[in-house]
Amino acid sequence: MTWLKGIQKLRPVLVSVLFILTSQGANCQLVVSPVGPTLVNALAGTNVTLAVFYSGASDPVVTWFKGALPVGTWTINTNFSPDIANDGWGVLEIERNGSLTFKNVPQRFTGSYTVELTKSGHGTVSVTFTLNIYEIIQNVTLITEPHFAQEGAERFTLQYNMLQGVVEQEIWRFNGRDLQNSTRYLMEGTSLVIFGPNRTDKGSYSVTLMNPFSSMTMHKNVTVLYGPDEPIVEALAIQPFYKAGDSLILSCRAEGFPLSIPQWIFGGKILPDFHQGVLNLTNVQTSQGGSYTCSLLNELTKEKREKNVTLKVYDSPLGSPICSVASVNNTDLQYQCKWAGGMPEAQLSFPALSNINSGAGTFSLIVTSSANLNDKTITCLAEHPIEQNSCNITAKSPRNFLPAVKTSVDSDGKIAVTIHCVSEASPQAVVSWSQGNESVITGSTYQISSDTTQLKIRSHNISTFLLAPNYTCTCRNPLGSQRKLFQLQGPTISDSSLFPNQDGTIITLTWEVPPTSVVTGFDIQMKGPDLLSHSGDYSVPRGSSKEYRIIQQKPGYARSADVFLLDPDMTYRFRIIPKARLTDGEPSKVHRIGPGDGLSGSAIAGIAAGIPCSIIALILLMGLIFLIFCYHKKKSNKTRYPVSRAVEKVKTIQPKAVSHNILNRGLRPPPDYNNLHQTPSERSVTLPMFVPPAPVRVATTV
Repeated sequence: MTWLKGIQKLRPVLVSVLFILTSQGANCQLVVSPVGPTLVNALAGTNVTLAVFYSGASDPVVTWFKGALPVGTWTINTNFSPDIANDGWGVLEIERNGSLTFKNVPQRFTGSYTVELTKSGHGTVSVTFTLNIYEIIQNVTLITEPHFAQEGAERFTLQYNMLQGVVEQEIWRFNGRDLQNSTRYLMEGTSLVIFGPNRTDKGSYSVTLMNPFSSMTMHKNVTVLYGPDEPIVEALAIQPFYKAGDSLILSCRAEGFPLSIPQWIFGGKILPDFHQGVLNLTNVQTSQGGSYTCSLLNELTKEKREKNVTLKVYDSPLGSPICSVASVNNTDLQYQCKWAGGMPEAQLSFPALSNINSGAGTFSLIVTSSANLNDKTITCLAEHPIEQNSCNITAKSPRNFLPAVKTSVDSDGKIAVTIHCVSEASPQAVVSWSQGNESVITGSTYQISSDTTQLKIRSHNISTFLLAPNYTCTCRNPLGSQRKLFQLQGPTISDSSLFPNQDGTIITLTWEVPPTSVVTGFDIQMKGPDLLSHSGDYSVPRGSSKEYRIIQQKPGYARSADVFLLDPDMTYRFRIIPKARLTDGEPSKVHRIGPGDGLSGSAIAGIAAGIPCSIIALILLMGLIFLIFCYHKKKSNKTRYPVSRAVEKVKTIQPKAVSHNILNRGLRPPPDYNNLHQTPSERSVTLPMFVPPAPVRVATTV
């Protein structure tokens, strides 16, 4: 990001350079320009590039000089490597554009560098850079000479030394005020000289050493000997208390003449690890809290002064506070909050339950259970000088639940049925068991777990479980109870499914059992041809078994089975038989997979023989229909006679006759002989016209 910001600042310069180079390039002159400033500051051990841009000639000879000494030469875009001076191997690299790159540059490469580009017929051009390599300023110490300033002495000197670093600028300060060369102060080299020191020169002197990449400030307290006065004791950093693991400095100083030597005393013993009244305490522990005494003695005046400072070192409790609620005699609730450790111990309270009771470290409060505490969240407030925390607990009455049954077979062959009755509750519910109207107690047949949530029944005979009265489990805590009545069932499968793979060679059978069913295992049965072997052949002749046979056996906890090596062209039927040891339950529904059963040989022969007979019957039926049609046609052409009044029951309305085209040509229609034979009273009655029946479509299905 710093590099990008630098490029953005140099953008106007780069645009100007490119404009100039473009203009000059148009005249085909060899031109070289710096990309960026020619004064380059770099940190020792980093990579830095003196970047240039040239134009006007192709593949010029590039020569870099440090001062007047060549350090690298190369013809751009040639195949041979640049010629680098021996002391620059591993550091200097000439880039393809002529720039000079320094790898992990040492401080000794500080200097003036000139790049010179030469091309036959184009002359020689050059650019000069100033490269300053700086090291991080480290391990700076500030000393005085003589060790103490004495009022009336000729001079007093402060001098700094450092193990590593290049100083570009130094600033001397006295009590935070910048010092300048004057009649009293002289700054030369690494020293500050104070002429004619006096007690007004007592104070804090500091020197700040800077370069573009680092800075460091060192302080020195200078005391003019004349005391001692009242000691000054400080704890840095100043805090009302310190946490275990913190580091701090205890300092003690006093004016005096000569300099009074301070001593730090803790617990009646003189502490050895201090220097000039400064006691460094690192990674302090709670055992280091208490009163520290600074004692000063003037060797000339024999005057002694002491001053105390009290350190409070606290330690946080471990982890986070833990809340819980327990049952007391199954009638009351005991809320408990615990936050172990810490110095001092945390203060704990349940404000929602009591405003006056609290405790340190571990606190419990017993209250009478009531309905308003059910599902109510209670907060424990934990207060410690270092931090404040809290935890929550909610008391709950037992929730609705379903008993779960797990069946197994013991080593002695007995069926072991374990009934689980677990209800979500806080505090944990106590479970009581009964069979019919009698309570269940632990014995040879019944075993109740230590937490009362499990009842184990053992017997050789399945009827012991199925014919027994209903079982009841009751979960109870101070806030309520839940009761479940249930009857154990025999081995039963409530649901089952079959899932084939895409090729029809593998199936997966899945099933479920009722939650109170006693099941110790399952038989997977199959009807149909035997399964294929790994070579693709049948293990026995195809279709050799038409009865169900067991192909797998699964334990009571299993709920799926995989069947492999099926023939996708054959039909298989599967079912699951639940078992309670030697007792079989009702089979599951039958699951079928395959193309179908197909038609038998006799059915195919019957169909083949019936086709010709059907064709003959169809021809005869069509002939019969034709004869009926002809008969009705002839009957419709017979002369109509009068109908007696006795048979006139229904009046039929004849549709209007449509005149034929011949009538429009003036020909007379034939006489109506029916009307000629009718009496006048009969002629008013219109005889019904014969309408032949509609054709009947007959089909024969084969």
